[in-house]
Amino acid sequence: MENQLANTENNDKYMEALSKYNTNLNDADIKAETEALLDQRLTENDNIDVKKFLFNCIDLTTLKSTDSDKSVMDFTNKVNLFVDKYPDLKNVAAICVYPNFAEIVNDTLEADDVNIACVSGGFPSSQTFQEVKVAETAMALKDGADEIDIVIPVGKFLSGDYEGMCDEIEELKDVCGDKHLKVILETGLLGGASNIKKASILSMYSGADFIKTSTGKEKPAATPEAAYVMCHAIKEYHKLTGRKIGFKPAGGIDCVKDALVYYTIVKNVLGEEWLSNEFFRLGTSRLANMLLSEIVGEETKFF
Repeated sequence: MENQLANTENNDKYMEALSKYNTNLNDADIKAETEALLDQRLTENDNIDVKKFLFNCIDLTTLKSTDSDKSVMDFTNKVNLFVDKYPDLKNVAAICVYPNFAEIVNDTLEADDVNIACVSGGFPSSQTFQEVKVAETAMALKDGADEIDIVIPVGKFLSGDYEGMCDEIEELKDVCGDKHLKVILETGLLGGASNIKKASILSMYSGADFIKTSTGKEKPAATPEAAYVMCHAIKEYHKLTGRKIGFKPAGGIDCVKDALVYYTIVKNVLGEEWLSNEFFRLGTSRLANMLLSEIVGEETKFF
């Protein structure tokens, strides 16, 4: 009986947090609002300055089964070489790898102002013991990671176990300390805008420094509609708490236009103060050469 009462009280805490926000969203309305915004504003952002900014927001990512010490070292060296090849351009924001490669990146990376990000916590499914998630995160940080990307336990969220979900995030944020924790919602599995809004709020409430759409391992991955909902959640959370949370779309960013779409949503929903790589990232690698090609005016395959 005591355990049942404790669980009810804890659940009430999270329901009270959610009650401060409008989470009863209509998917058709969100789609219409997102399309209207992009129809009105997307074209004005299609310029070189925005593309240079977007390049500086990339989390250059390699998360392949074939990754090795050598391939990750070579991958990192491309970021080092970028400094001399393109001295007038800002580099990518971060290199994102599996946690067992954090030390390799840390030992190889020479470029300034490029962070080391690691996926952790049982990525990409989040289906492992919490003790393993904690250990993996701590080891990545010890080996040089500046940022940790984790996935929410989607099954817990969808079954209404908000306490279990939030406890996991809170514990991993405690491990991270002042290092950024990016929390991946895996929006394509959440079933619609209302759940995306709820997962966003609960993740921020639990200590997320960034909320991120997707792992890129599930379909659909990032979508403009998910981004629109998440940015509104960040805006409302900031208004209530004064705390600024970053936003990172990832997965399915296949062309420059996709990046411009997310830039337009962030700019118009959250405002100019979110337009820095401190609060806006793009999880992709294929985009780097595409943006670079448009910036320099000729096709390039530097990365």
